[in-house]
Amino acid sequence: MRRVRLALLSASYEDFNTRRNFRRELDADLVEYDVTAGEFPEVFDFDGFVVTGSRASVYWDEPWISALKSCVAEAFDRGLPGLGICFGHQLLADVLGGTVEDMGEYELGYRRVRRTGESMLLAGVPEEFVVFETHSDRVVELPDGARQIAENDYGIQGFETDDAFAVQFHPEYDTETAREVTRGKDTVDEEYIQRVLDGIDEEVYREACEAKVLFENFTQFVAERHV
Repeated sequence: MRRVRLALLSASYEDFNTRRNFRRELDADLVEYDVTAGEFPEVFDFDGFVVTGSRASVYWDEPWISALKSCVAEAFDRGLPGLGICFGHQLLADVLGGTVEDMGEYELGYRRVRRTGESMLLAGVPEEFVVFETHSDRVVELPDGARQIAENDYGIQGFETDDAFAVQFHPEYDTETAREVTRGKDTVDEEYIQRVLDGIDEEVYREACEAKVLFENFTQFVAERHV
């Protein structure tokens, strides 16, 4: 399988962990764009693209968010497959006609998620699996024609179309990132924060690593599209 070339559309406000984690997990040549600073591809000479997580919400009235939505819509129009993680999951859903809403609370920490059907992206992932979550928005209505692929008690945790693949959780996180993100939640109750921190250990991380295969599944799908 040839090595693919992906645009990494980073909405993380230049977070170092985002760059480190995606460079570790994606077996691809990555061209990074800090979309929060207005950086976008001038030409679409890629095999596919990835939209990262963010502390932003897709419904904010921010120029870079509008520009990112236009960029993703054009990428899909050109037939490029895309992967969305957390904020990226929500943004892909929004671009394709789904609905994203504020949850009124945080889902934070390692959580169990259930697969809800056959999925290319989650091939090889157990029917029930553990992943790290950090979000206060969620997709409440899928785009027309999208297939839900995962859920938990907080709702939709993943979907697919022919070209779009998205998950609400963070399979790219390591324990260092999980701890740093958790400590940064200054609007969350301190007891909740401590419970999450107490649950971040090597044993649960090893279990969460089962979901990392989705990165390989995505890059393989992209490579096979360009054979």
